[in-house]
Amino acid sequence: MASNPIPRKWTVEEYFALEAESDIRHEFVDGDIFAMAGGTENHSLITGNTFLAIGQRVRGSHFRMHTSDMRVKISETKYLFPDFSVICGKAEFTDDKRTTLTNPTLCVEVTSPSSMGYDKNLKGDFYRSIDALQHYLVLDQGQIYARLYTRLEKGWLLQEFTNISDTLPLPALSLNVPLSEIYSDITFE
Repeated sequence: MASNPIPRKWTVEEYFALEAESDIRHEFVDGDIFAMAGGTENHSLITGNTFLAIGQRVRGSHFRMHTSDMRVKISETKYLFPDFSVICGKAEFTDDKRTTLTNPTLCVEVTSPSSMGYDKNLKGDFYRSIDALQHYLVLDQGQIYARLYTRLEKGWLLQEFTNISDTLPLPALSLNVPLSEIYSDITFE
């Protein structure tokens, strides 16, 4: 989740210079820079559970997992840090240091009450504009809720899951992930 933008318009070059010197990560959207805020216990557990559930299923395959340290290029003026991403095949980067991925197959965001609307809507639009992206998954940390977008030949299929017995279909990764694994050991207030 991101904080309010640092007040002024920045160039892409200024953004990358700031990132090179900063101890925290920032997202860049059309000249605005957003410092990435810290997460809660549920955010951390849900992200870890999901990373583990998918990671165990793709280990030894041509899929590669990237943590929230991997920036994703949306466009020339948009750079985001999903909670994690998965790529199919060889990763493509914008830079020699391999810090900015351009071809995620799956991007996952775990939301907070303050970021749910942004993650489901505008940020989702950003991710779904990536040609390589096949799935965008939004997970709620306050309740059992998954919102899954799957690319079809003509547009996107939106599915919502709210039962612990539900299973998320991720055909681009050739797997299904039970919500019971994603929400394992999570306590809701």
